Amino acid sequence: FLSVMVYHSSYNEVQGCRQMCNMSILPLRTKYKGPAPQLKEDKPDVIDEALRFFKANVLFRNYEVKGPADRVLLWLTYYAKQCLKKIEKSSKQDAEKVLYQFAIENFQIPGDSGFVFGGFFHNPKGRQEADTVRAYFTQMRQELGVRLIELVYKNNPNAPSKWWTCFNKRKFMNLA
Repeated sequence: FLSVMVYHSSYNEVQGCRQMCNMSILPLRTKYKGPAPQLKEDKPDVIDEALRFFKANVLFRNYEVKGPADRVLLWLTYYAKQCLKKIEKSSKQDAEKVLYQFAIENFQIPGDSGFVFGGFFHNPKGRQEADTVRAYFTQMRQELGVRLIELVYKNNPNAPSKWWTCFNKRKFMNLA
């Protein structure tokens, strides 16, 4: 009998983080403005975790959430998969433009009718919380795009690594 384990965020146990929509607003190492505080310690943030665990977690059809940071990890994994589809045949220079545009375009947040993880997140408690969640997601989208490009184009600036794009054919949690 083989037990398969998904990877969970090490930030699930962190105390003192703001909570919105049943997820943590976690510190990030980022140059982008937003509601996430700057991570002061020299350790991986949740975006690093999402990219490090991506290749394993993307294979799962189910994901048991163990804490509020797992919801962030779940959403980042899904977003990384969408990014990889967008840059599948792009050069690094084109991918940077594509992912920047993708990060700032309109997207669904918890409470919107098309948000894919409705059962995992609570709806925002009001307009201000919805705006904060949208800003947090935008901040993470921008930062994840920059870091993903560095990984995917590490060996060749003219084409993405097949060891990343090979996951485009897989469905994550039975979603696109």
